[in-house]
Amino acid sequence: MTNLIYFYIMKTTIKVAYAAFNSKNMFDLKTLNNAVQQISEEKNIDPKKVIEAIEDSIAAAYKREYEKKGEIVKAKFDNKSGDVKFWQVKTIVDETTVDMSDPVEDGKETSVDNEEERLPRYNEDRHILLEEAKKIEADAKVDGEITFPLETHSDFGRIAAQTAKQVILQKLREAERDSILQEFKDKEGEIINGTVQRFERGNVYIDLGRATGIMFYNESIPGEHYRSGDRLKFYVTAIQEDSRSPGIVLSRAHPKFVSKIFAMEVPEIADETVEIKAIAREAGSRTKFAVFSNVDGIDPVGSCVGQRGMRVMAVSNELGQEKLDIIEWSEDPATFIANSLSPAKVKMVEILPKREAQAFVADDQLSLAIGKGGQNVRLAAKITGWKIDVRSQSNPDEVQESGIANAKEEAEAKEADEKSAEDNVEVKTEEKASESESEKEEEAKVEESPSEEEKEEEVKVEESPSEEVEDKKEEKGE
Repeated sequence: MTNLIYFYIMKTTIKVAYAAFNSKNMFDLKTLNNAVQQISEEKNIDPKKVIEAIEDSIAAAYKREYEKKGEIVKAKFDNKSGDVKFWQVKTIVDETTVDMSDPVEDGKETSVDNEEERLPRYNEDRHILLEEAKKIEADAKVDGEITFPLETHSDFGRIAAQTAKQVILQKLREAERDSILQEFKDKEGEIINGTVQRFERGNVYIDLGRATGIMFYNESIPGEHYRSGDRLKFYVTAIQEDSRSPGIVLSRAHPKFVSKIFAMEVPEIADETVEIKAIAREAGSRTKFAVFSNVDGIDPVGSCVGQRGMRVMAVSNELGQEKLDIIEWSEDPATFIANSLSPAKVKMVEILPKREAQAFVADDQLSLAIGKGGQNVRLAAKITGWKIDVRSQSNPDEVQESGIANAKEEAEAKEADEKSAEDNVEVKTEEKASESESEKEEEAKVEESPSEEEKEEEVKVEESPSEEVEDKKEEKGE
């Protein structure tokens, strides 16, 4: 190997630079192993993937310098000797798997029609017919592979070295992306800590250490202000795998964010002695959730409130002083509906057909049961799944303003919000995909065109005047 590949890789932030070559054109095994180990620890990548990235980069450089563009070249690094072996790979095909009518000319890539019924065209640089393959290997089968050893070379030009650098960077980025994806995939639906990094179009980007998460505008708590450097807790709603880097979607407005925070503050919830049966939330304003004890003798509401309200106060502080109503869950619909309208005291609940109910309260409790703008009865309908009609016990026939809430309407509104959030994720994914395509085009241009230094060298060699011409020019100038 020439020092050009070493030179170009050395300029990158990846420390494969130290995997230099010695005077015998072989890898310095000790230095290479140290570099591989350092990369795997810093990026949390399997060392085997780092070696594969190096092999792919050398194969790309070899193909660029010595082989045709359409061929498939592989490389294998020998850990014991430090040598690199090269071979060409061809796929075994027959008339049923490829289109033989219009074979591809030498040096051109195989093109596949968008239509599923159209077969890929035969390319002699990538394909080998079954009859020919059986002459080499008797047990050859269609879709198998035949390998052909290639001559070992150690001299590579500047453009081939650039190609090697781009390939190794791309492979290591992909390996790091997969590692991050696996790490955060297990944290979906959990609480993680992050630092506010920057703001863009109303969205907040969160530094999670090895990755950056995004909290869309509708996933933040209304009225909550964020500043760069603030360290907060977030709920991981989804991990997007289609984007260039793992799209970690975060939320502080999700109802489960409250339940997970309570699980961190209340040991009885963490060990499932106390269970959160249902939760309804209007982020930044108020949250209702119903709890149930799986063990006799344990008060579920008291466990969540804590001594002198310390536990519920800690959760409220994390949520920006959001009001929290903790109610006891019951299998009896009437009892559950009465509890859900807390802090109002319900005198009687009448169960009607089609999951509808009328709750009757005293006149002095009427405004408390309905809540400001109907918020209390609205959250009660969400948490119970019933249509609730709050009325005065002294005047049961009068329909109260904002006193009726339908759980179905609230569910439809919730679905609309979730759909808008998904649309935001898709738009962001498309933006990242377009950025990725533009970067690939730029990299391709770098591969195709020689560097500026190389052009300058060529111009100097071809156009440098002789000494006699220079003397004549000097005389004319005088």
